[in-house]
Amino acid sequence: MTRMPLASLTTARVGGPARRYLEAETEDELILAVRAADEAGEPLLIVGGGSNLLISDRGFDGAVIRIATRGLRMTPTDDGGAVLRAEAGHPWDELVAYTLAEGYSGLEALSGIPGLAGATPVQNVGAYGADVSQSIRSVRAWDRTERCVAEFSNAELGFGYRDSVLKRSTVNGSPRYVVLSVEFNLAKGHTSAPVRYAELARALGTDLGERTDAVDVRREVLRLRAGKGMVLDAADPDTYSTGSFFTNPIVDEATAANLPEDAPRYPVTEPGHVKLSAAWLISHAGFRKGFGLDPADGTGGRASLSTKHTLAVTNRGEATAEDLLVVARAVAKGVEQAFGIRLHPEPVLVNCSL
Repeated sequence: MTRMPLASLTTARVGGPARRYLEAETEDELILAVRAADEAGEPLLIVGGGSNLLISDRGFDGAVIRIATRGLRMTPTDDGGAVLRAEAGHPWDELVAYTLAEGYSGLEALSGIPGLAGATPVQNVGAYGADVSQSIRSVRAWDRTERCVAEFSNAELGFGYRDSVLKRSTVNGSPRYVVLSVEFNLAKGHTSAPVRYAELARALGTDLGERTDAVDVRREVLRLRAGKGMVLDAADPDTYSTGSFFTNPIVDEATAANLPEDAPRYPVTEPGHVKLSAAWLISHAGFRKGFGLDPADGTGGRASLSTKHTLAVTNRGEATAEDLLVVARAVAKGVEQAFGIRLHPEPVLVNCSL
């Protein structure tokens, strides 16, 4: 155990110190560490890859446990596919690459997303028309309330847009259910899942809904993400972020009808509602790429919207968490003033708020 500046554990590179920090390299170590914190009545923060956390400059006055478990196990199924079991601490993109190398598909559109496997079901991580709810078979977790291992089927996880039962039972970064491992259903071969995102379909030279080579999908997704600063690169401050800071808002059709005709609209399962593009709303509310780099924008140039994509709030090298929040608040306020739509943060905000 040691004290740890939490900025070093997050991709946004901000956050104050932890009162107590430890890493868990096995499932048993993870459960024991969580139980010890709970029995001592300590506040608890669980950290994985740190790609979806914005921690305040005050840090965290409690126990911070970093999940460092690793391991992948592929089990072929009778239908020719396979079930992949991933330990919660296994790096996500390494997992995706492994599935393709082993001759299985289904996760290729989720290439390049930072973070760890155990975080993916919490947020129902997704990109380019795909999300993990389409592939997850089950999740094993430590239930801190019942003090036992719980197993959730896909249906029991209550997946929604960037949402799940696991997320809805998390408060200030402290989850009721600490993910231990995740199982994914995969298809045999290199034929991709249907391409569900227009930008990706254009890059692949195919039509929406068509299948193509999964390796080609991974290559184009990585290229597209890198072009938006969404693939971690130590030499590029545009990647010092939590990824997309805002979720795409889901609004009723009456609200959407007030927007210009060219505002993107996407279907959702909720009757009478549509999903909008947060990036479109931000740019059409007058916020340019790189907003914040001008000292007059409020942060002295220490934090800004990405110079490649308006959805990411970035640390230009010496920003504080408050600097990032100043930019995010200005954007949220501007969009609400322009369109009457409130944007909501995608990352978990720890001891801070938008």
